[in-house]
Amino acid sequence: MKLRRICTDSMLELQSLAPDGSWVPAPDQAALGGAIFDRDWELATARRHLQMSGYVLPFQPASFRDFMLYERHAIDAARGLVRRFHPGQSRAAEWAEKLTRRSFPLFKPNALFYRQPVYYMSNHLSFVPSGVPVAIPPYSSALDFELELGFVLKAPLYDASPQAALEAIGAFVVVNDFSARDVQRAEMATGLGPQKSKHFASSMSVIAVTADEILPCIDELSGSVSINGTTVSTVFSRGMQWSIGEVLAHASQGEQLYPGELFATGTLPGGSGMETGHWLRPGDRLSLAIDQIGEVTHSISGTMEQSL
Repeated sequence: MKLRRICTDSMLELQSLAPDGSWVPAPDQAALGGAIFDRDWELATARRHLQMSGYVLPFQPASFRDFMLYERHAIDAARGLVRRFHPGQSRAAEWAEKLTRRSFPLFKPNALFYRQPVYYMSNHLSFVPSGVPVAIPPYSSALDFELELGFVLKAPLYDASPQAALEAIGAFVVVNDFSARDVQRAEMATGLGPQKSKHFASSMSVIAVTADEILPCIDELSGSVSINGTTVSTVFSRGMQWSIGEVLAHASQGEQLYPGELFATGTLPGGSGMETGHWLRPGDRLSLAIDQIGEVTHSISGTMEQSL
């Protein structure tokens, strides 16, 4: 079932897509975590998003944990990062890869990636819906995007099994994790993870699709990245290092997880500019799509809007 919210003068209304193609009131908000935030605050936030884009978020996430589940993305992204910021080292690594016919060892993820799911916590309050114009932060000259698969809890979890974790997922969305790569390089070196490089803005599709429609084909999803109307990459969901159930079970170990919390897979292979060499510039029109769910589109400007 596809879900969306609309904003009226006095309320936010959740709707579902009927078989005849019309949008009708949804029976409840359970699939998206239910009511979490102060009603007036959430309505004011939705009105601001509506003014900027004509859309509102399908739900306001209670938190955001972003995993890294794809080895292929990690390797190709590391290669692209070195290519942009360290061209001399990039040429040496390229020579080594041609000679050995293997990925350069330093491009591979940290050993912990292969032992357990890894993630970071980002700013759940900086999410905007598709359509909101996004500016390059004033402290960055290397804005990038990340096409990801997001999923929200409809039920609490604690020390859950992978199967129980799957049953707690309410719906899936398209997530875009905007990233200031030049800033991220220095922040990652501290060992504390990304900060200003990620927290300024993230986005999600205005449509959410319930878990019963997505989980049966979780390894068969497809999507694309388009910039200024030209498709620059095609992506697929297959190849996760850990299953969705395993990553949620890991996150719930000794930790209470709540309805409304948002998680993401990390970038689908080929779903970032760092991998393909297509970095964002002022005036660009970005479109990130997962065919079975929806899309996220943004125009990119050169000055940060305080309204975000």
